[in-house]
Amino acid sequence: MVALAPPLLCKLPVAYRGDGYAVFMAWRARIAAFGSAAGLIVLGILCTALIDGTAGQILGIAAIGTGAVIATGLVFLEVGLSEDHEREREHRALLKRTARAKRLQRPRLNRSREHRHRLG
Repeated sequence: MVALAPPLLCKLPVAYRGDGYAVFMAWRARIAAFGSAAGLIVLGILCTALIDGTAGQILGIAAIGTGAVIATGLVFLEVGLSEDHEREREHRALLKRTARAKRLQRPRLNRSREHRHRLG
């Protein structure tokens, strides 16, 4: 069963299974997450360029590094979610094939190998 995340735990619309495992991210959540990572990188570049001295460099490096780490984590999340979707698709196809194979099987006869069948 998929339930939406409680608003106190997550501000982005992400769906979770009962065990707290993320199932998918909405497109708006993806745009907001990647946009915020890109915004941090741009902010870091601006801080480095506009603020003189060591403080500007430190703020710039911190913002760029944080944005890069967030973007990398989001890319790994996307890859993991796509693998989960593929695995789920394969599992559904396997269940569908096995259900069809069970319907097409011939019924087995109820006799064992030790007992011979007598005619007449």
